[in-house]
Amino acid sequence: MKTSELTGQALDWAVAKCEGYTGLHKIAGRMPHEPQLGILPPRKEYGVMDLWELSYSTDWAQGGPIIEREKLDLFCSGNVWDSSTGDRGNNSIQSGTTPLIAAMRCYVASKLGDEVDIPTELTQGETK
Repeated sequence: MKTSELTGQALDWAVAKCEGYTGLHKIAGRMPHEPQLGILPPRKEYGVMDLWELSYSTDWAQGGPIIEREKLDLFCSGNVWDSSTGDRGNNSIQSGTTPLIAAMRCYVASKLGDEVDIPTELTQGETK
C-alpha cells in the first residue's frame, strides 16, 4: 500500500512497526465473538497488547513525541497538512487531512519507504 494512502489502524500499525513492534496476532476481545488484533511491543516481556491502544495518527500523546524526536516539520497549505523530514538524510514529504496523519505518514515513509506491506487483516476494514 502507498504510504501516502495509509489511514487508521493501517497507519498506526506501520508507525508501530517503525517503533519496533512486531507481529500481528488475533487475541481475545472484550466480547468472545469480537476478536481483536494484538501486537508485540519492543520489550516482549510485556506481552501482546491490543492494536487499538496504538493511536499515533489520532492521539498527540502518542504521535507528538515522535514528531519531536524525529524533528519532523509541519506546515499547512489550505486544508491540507504537510510534513517533512527536512534536509536530514532521507528527505520525505507527506500530506494528510490532519497534522498527525501527515507527520505519521512522513515518519513511516522515512523509515519504510513509499510503499508498505500491510497485513490483510488491516486492509479489509477497520477493526477498532
